[in-house]
This record gives sequence, C-alpha cells and structure tokens, in this order.
Amino acid sequence: MLIFLAGLGLGLSLIVAIGAQNAFVLRQGVRREHVGVVVLVCAASDAVLYAAGGAGLGALVEQHPGLVEVARWAGAAVVLGYGALAARRAWRGGEELEAARDVARPDAGRRLRPVLLTALALTWLNPHVYLDTVVLQGSIAAGYGDDRWLFTAGAVVSSVLWFVGLGYGARFLAPLLRRPGAWRVVDGVIALIMLAVAASLLLG
Repeated sequence: MLIFLAGLGLGLSLIVAIGAQNAFVLRQGVRREHVGVVVLVCAASDAVLYAAGGAGLGALVEQHPGLVEVARWAGAAVVLGYGALAARRAWRGGEELEAARDVARPDAGRRLRPVLLTALALTWLNPHVYLDTVVLQGSIAAGYGDDRWLFTAGAVVSSVLWFVGLGYGARFLAPLLRRPGAWRVVDGVIALIMLAVAASLLLG
C-alpha cells in the first residue's frame, strides 16, 4: 500500500501543474463539451505512458533523443496554434454566449473530431509528458524492483482521479463564466499558458 501511495503522490505532483493539457481539459469541462471523451483520452494516454515507463522504456527514450526532439517541435506548433485560437477568442469576445448555450445543451458545441484530435495532440506531442511519465516515473518505479507495478498503478490512478475531477468539476465554474467578459479573461490566461509552454519547448 505504501508503494501504491508513493506512485499516487508522484503522479499527482507531476500532473497538477497547469499546462497545455490541463488548460484544455478545464475549458472543455466548463463548456461541458465532450468532457467524457477528453477525460478518457487523457487518462488512458497517461496509463499507457506510465505502463511504458514501468516496463523500462524510459531508457529507450533516453537513448534516442531524436524522438523527443521531433515531439518537441511538433508539440510547440500545436500549442502555439491552440494558443493563437484562444488569443483570438479573448480579443473578439462573445464566448460567454456560446458557453451559456453549451451548458444548457451539453456537447452542443464543436464536433467531436476536432476536440478529440486536439486532446490527442496536446497529450502525445508534448515531450514533457514523456519525460515525466516514461523517463522520470519509469526510473523511480524501477527502484522498487518487482513491486514497480504497484508504484505504476498508483501513478495511473492519480491520473484518472485528476482528469475526472478537473473535467467534471470544472462545470461548477460555469455560473461565474456567464458574466460578460469572463470568458475573455479565461481565454486570455489560456493563451498565455500556451505561449509559455510553447516557449519552454522551443527553448529546450
């Protein structure tokens, strides 16, 4: 149980930091737009990556830095694109009207396909994800020997708890975001987060 809790604690410490993926999940949660799909994609992806780390693939990633380099540039492009869209929404305004409509009719916003692709891109094209889940978590899990899968299971559960809580808990912010201009602030903050993440990727 202590090993499981250690994995749980590490997973939460790595995932709670606000980043591109969390900002996207939060926004979808507030809008109640394909939340289940987004949560499933993010949690399942983390589970796969944690399992890969537990299986020892972290060493493989370290031996092939070119893989991380490709993900770094592709991820920066995706994050910049999403950040530009958020900045445009913040500049133009009117988002609170669409959000109010989506709260009344969940999943009535954008089609599933672009939401799904964005969730996949922000997860799998982010090299920070590989460094945290595969390399760092995998290295620590290896120190537990045969019990490394208990540690990995704790990390997987932390991801599920976080994304479910973030995605479905965000809807309680909806009443606050119905105010005129509130979504402009949210999208402005999201744009800044995306810009900071992209800069960190491009600057290595």
